[in-house]
Amino acid sequence: MTTTTWWKHGAIYHIYPRSFADSDGDGVGDLPGITAHLDYLSWLGAEAIWLSPFYRSPQRDFGYDITDHTDVDPLFGTLTDVDRLLAGAHRRGLRVILDFVPNHTSIDHPWFAASRTSTDDPRRDWYIWRDPADGGPPNNWRAVTGGPAWTLDPQTGQYYLHSFLPEQPDLNWRHPEVRQAMHRVMRFWLDRGVDGFRIDMVDYLLKDEHFRDEPLDGHGRYEPALARHQLNQPGTLDLLRELRDITDGYPGRILIGEVEYRLPLPRLAGYYGQDDMLHLPINFWLLFTPWQAHDLQTFVTAYDRALPGHAWPNWVLGSHDISRMATRLGPDQVRVALMLLFTLRGTPVLYYGDELGMTDVPIPPHQARDPWEGRDPARTPMPWTSAPNAGFSPPEARPWLPLGNPSVNVAAQMADPGSLLHLTRALLGLRRGHAALRDGSYQPVPAPDGVLAYRRTLPDEEMLITLNLTGAALDIPIPGEPLLSTHGETVGLLRPHEGRITLLRVAGQVSEAGHVLAGGG
Repeated sequence: MTTTTWWKHGAIYHIYPRSFADSDGDGVGDLPGITAHLDYLSWLGAEAIWLSPFYRSPQRDFGYDITDHTDVDPLFGTLTDVDRLLAGAHRRGLRVILDFVPNHTSIDHPWFAASRTSTDDPRRDWYIWRDPADGGPPNNWRAVTGGPAWTLDPQTGQYYLHSFLPEQPDLNWRHPEVRQAMHRVMRFWLDRGVDGFRIDMVDYLLKDEHFRDEPLDGHGRYEPALARHQLNQPGTLDLLRELRDITDGYPGRILIGEVEYRLPLPRLAGYYGQDDMLHLPINFWLLFTPWQAHDLQTFVTAYDRALPGHAWPNWVLGSHDISRMATRLGPDQVRVALMLLFTLRGTPVLYYGDELGMTDVPIPPHQARDPWEGRDPARTPMPWTSAPNAGFSPPEARPWLPLGNPSVNVAAQMADPGSLLHLTRALLGLRRGHAALRDGSYQPVPAPDGVLAYRRTLPDEEMLITLNLTGAALDIPIPGEPLLSTHGETVGLLRPHEGRITLLRVAGQVSEAGHVLAGGG
């Protein structure tokens, strides 16, 4: 692995700062709390950490509504705390990736405050303003949060565009001064030593110049991933080339891009460009693909084949925006899911707490915090110990969201060699120790119903991964030297909900393995 391709080989650990560790007792996680747990992340085997926003913000959307892109909100700490976090991470060989939120600002940002004062203000065109149409919004575009994407500003009689909350007005990326300002933001953090960015909602950066209505389906709606005018405009790719040029000026840095969750594969692949745009357009499809062996095999194979030769895949099974992996898939399949995540060809992204099997936490209505509703259960505090407040906050504090099952915590699982936490660490260690799991090609292997099997192959090393997605034991021979089972000791039968990794020492065995699996059961 070279310093310029580190992101291809290790796992990226996604931290939601509000929920990772509270160092000052205000009930909200912060940067010093993350720094205090860097040894844990190093022990686990993460290659990099990605931090959701900690910038100055009124927190109407928990940091994605920004008033200063180059400062830290006091809720999370200071710029000095960022520097300490970067230094501590780099000493341990961990990279640090920040969220970059270019599509919009907070309504309280000084730029927007100036923009809305007058139609003649120099910052007016930094945002997207339009006259009413037929006495209402300029077109039929909808916000991701629901409702129109336009809000009327009584002071000037025009509407401003917000693809998300009304408190998050969209910037006008067709304006050269906006691009220059956001380029300066990137350089500010790159100069400080960050190792890259995860760009929020890159496909929304440019909108149709003519603001045409979206074609509606038979139900009077349109699917955002297929929208023709509100997002995914051709010029977006040129903007990404500009961002990539800036990033490439800092060796070893990475650009990850969030795109619409169900973006068709040709569009998703297009965001790689000719290796001159995003290093990793996030592939969210595993979050929505039916958890059945046939469906997973079909998608994984299609995705692998859809990517251009220079492109590197990536995989996500958890996110701060959807239900937790253990809740979606059920407790029996969590171990299989982690084995899948860490053995597919490409970069895995692990959401904090999924290494423990954290589940959604029911949130009473009076404690709900999410303005979109529904995302709080997957954002609850990280449980470190069985102490009061699970070691997330001091005992006398009140965490910003309720805690989950007190028996699920880092300390308990560290003490249990058979825990999900130790399995995660073992999978990451196996990935580091075997080139085929890092760089090998992906080849599907025919298998009985309910079993997902594939090879990871290099000329001098071949691995077989066999995942039982059923609740039945299967008497199928699995060739090769057993390296790791999700269930600990390897036995003859493929147990219910078991995954295995075996080393195929001879190339001829690999072909034979496919036939043996296909004929088993």
